[in-house]
Amino acid sequence: MGVAIETEGLGKVYQLGATHERFRRFSEAISDTATRPFRKRARDPQERGEHWAVRDVSLTIQEGEAVGFVGRNGAGKSTLLKILSRVTEPSAGEARLHGRVGALLEVATGFHGELTGRENVYLNGAILGMSRRDIQRRFDEIVEFSGVSRFLDTPVKRYSSGMYVRLAFAVAAHLEPDILLVDEVLAVGDAAFQRRCLGKLEEVAGEGRTVVFVSHNMTTVQNLCQRAYLLEGGRLVEDGEPRAVVRRYLEGMNQSAATSLAERTDRQGDGSARATSLAIEGPDGAQTITSGMPLRVTVDYEGEESLQGAHVRVCIMDADRTGIVMLDSDVRGGLPENMTASGRVVCETGPFLVSPGRCYVNVWLMRSTALLDFVTNAMVFDVVEDDAMGLGLLPRREWAVGVVDQHWSAASPSAQGPQEPHRVRLRD
Repeated sequence: MGVAIETEGLGKVYQLGATHERFRRFSEAISDTATRPFRKRARDPQERGEHWAVRDVSLTIQEGEAVGFVGRNGAGKSTLLKILSRVTEPSAGEARLHGRVGALLEVATGFHGELTGRENVYLNGAILGMSRRDIQRRFDEIVEFSGVSRFLDTPVKRYSSGMYVRLAFAVAAHLEPDILLVDEVLAVGDAAFQRRCLGKLEEVAGEGRTVVFVSHNMTTVQNLCQRAYLLEGGRLVEDGEPRAVVRRYLEGMNQSAATSLAERTDRQGDGSARATSLAIEGPDGAQTITSGMPLRVTVDYEGEESLQGAHVRVCIMDADRTGIVMLDSDVRGGLPENMTASGRVVCETGPFLVSPGRCYVNVWLMRSTALLDFVTNAMVFDVVEDDAMGLGLLPRREWAVGVVDQHWSAASPSAQGPQEPHRVRLRD
């Protein structure tokens, strides 16, 4: 096998707070040019207001490899994929990709909003270098996989984010690219579609094509990928067997969770509202969480102005960052339509039926589909082994995450009588 992707000293720098200069008079331009050689140049990148999103990344990915990139928010994963997909130009170094590249990055990337879904399928195929006949050969398969046939002749600017991602993934995966780059936009789709996407990624990788995958779901990275890279502060700090790389990443995330939520800088969103504290307690404020105990989840927030149509999500995960339960304020009636700029939201749950072990929590603040704030590993808590449900024995976390109330019985063969075959009666 040959090399699919290779980079040398790859970097991308952004100017912090950069703005367009106002129009200047001709005399000001002449003066500026004349005095520029005599000005003191800032040597420290911080003095110049620079931020290196990706820095000095050198790697080689072989043809047919499935490779995962992990790292906290702001580590440079998405920026790296944008460079590899030619969405943005590097500031330093170079990247060489051998073969046709299909990319599924941000929801707004890759399609032209004014064109219909049908037209965008052909446009993306042409960008990949495919002939019209090749695109037509896969067209029905793409549409069936995406599930948007009713809206195929509607401009994609009118699509919901879920519809957009379904069609974008179908195009990226079915038009036979040699290299498929996938950022974690699959989280936009529903659970059933996510499973189909992961199945398709496994199929693509099994066909000998190269897959580069960015995800916060460590179980997916370990199951899908043969190799993984860990990014911290835009730099590659480790690569190797996925389980070893994931282990180091999780160790670092444990340290991050100890930082006050209000002080966390590794967050996403437009920042118009931010979660400032997150607490999970048992009944009557109990700090020790036991299996089967109801939870009280409290999120304090601060915003620039009153919030309209806001909702809050809290996801509790296991050590591999596989979701155990998602709490969403929209599931049961939602929050008030108008909320104060700063305040507190509370969620009270039924019994939290999970086996003993460590749990990690992500928190989102949303306004409709707009992301205001998102923090991974906002907190960590332990479920201790206290048989609150009276089951007698709780399974260890490595066996199963979930616990249900249960009752068992047994009877001797003579007491059971002759066994009749199980029959299912179908309704007329």
